[in-house]
Amino acid sequence: MTFKQFLRSMLLLLLVMTLLFLGVLFWLKTYTHHGQKLELPDFVGMDYEKAEDVGDDQTFQLVVSDSIHIVGRPGGEVVSQNPPAYAKVKENRKVYVTITKYNADVLKTGSLGVMYGQDYESKKNELTHLNIESEIKGYEYDPGEPDHILEVWYEGRPIITGSGRKDEVEIKKGSKLQFVLSKRQGGLVEIPNLQCGTYGAAKFILESSNLKLGEVIDEGPIADRNSAYVVLQEPAYVPGQMINMGETMILTIAQAKSDNCQ
Repeated sequence: MTFKQFLRSMLLLLLVMTLLFLGVLFWLKTYTHHGQKLELPDFVGMDYEKAEDVGDDQTFQLVVSDSIHIVGRPGGEVVSQNPPAYAKVKENRKVYVTITKYNADVLKTGSLGVMYGQDYESKKNELTHLNIESEIKGYEYDPGEPDHILEVWYEGRPIITGSGRKDEVEIKKGSKLQFVLSKRQGGLVEIPNLQCGTYGAAKFILESSNLKLGEVIDEGPIADRNSAYVVLQEPAYVPGQMINMGETMILTIAQAKSDNCQ
C-alpha cells in the first residue's frame, strides 16, 4: 500500500467516523427532546370523560388523584391538574387531576362533638373547617352565658336540644345548620302569688323566677323576718299575667297572717 492509498484510507475512515458521530448526536438529541415540546392542555373545568378523550388524542394519560365535593358544582368536573396547563411535557406523560364528587360527603351528628351549651362563634369556626355553614335562627332567654347554643336545627327540624341529641342524623357537607342561642334579657315569667306565704319562701320563689326583690315594707313590729308573712305584693298577682325576668317586686310583710289568708 502506497502512502497516498494509506492517507486516502485514513481520510475516508475519519470521514465515516465523523458522520457516525454526528448521526449519533442527532439521534440522541432527537430522542432526548422527544415530546418535550408538546403543550399540556387546560383540563380544568372539563368533564372528566371529555378531558380523558382530549388527553388520549395527545398521548397524555389522566389519573384521578383526589375527589372533593363543591357546593353548586356538578360531579366529575376537573378542578385542578398537575402538571399545570400549558406546561411543556413529554409524550405519554401522566397528568394527575382532582375532580368533583357527584354526592356530598356526610357527617353524623354524633361526630360533631358537644354543641349544646357551647359558645356559638367557637363552634361556628369548627364547622367552617368541616365545610358546614352556620346561621342564627333565633334567641331564647337563658340564665347562663349569652350566645351559647340552646338548640341546633337541620332541614327544618331540631336535632340537638336541652333534652338530647339525635346522633345518627347525616349532615351533608356544604349544607347549613341553624342555631337558637341564649340571651339574658327579654324572658317572661308568670307573676308569682306570694301573698300569705312566708317572707323566706317569697325570696326563694323570686330567685327561682329570675325576679328581683325590691323594697320590703314592715307592717307593724317584726320579730323574725323569715317567718313573717307577705300581706301585699307589687305588682299584684293576676292568674296568667306575665312579667319580664329581672324586674323588681315590692313586698309588705307582717308577723301574722292576714285575715284574708286561709
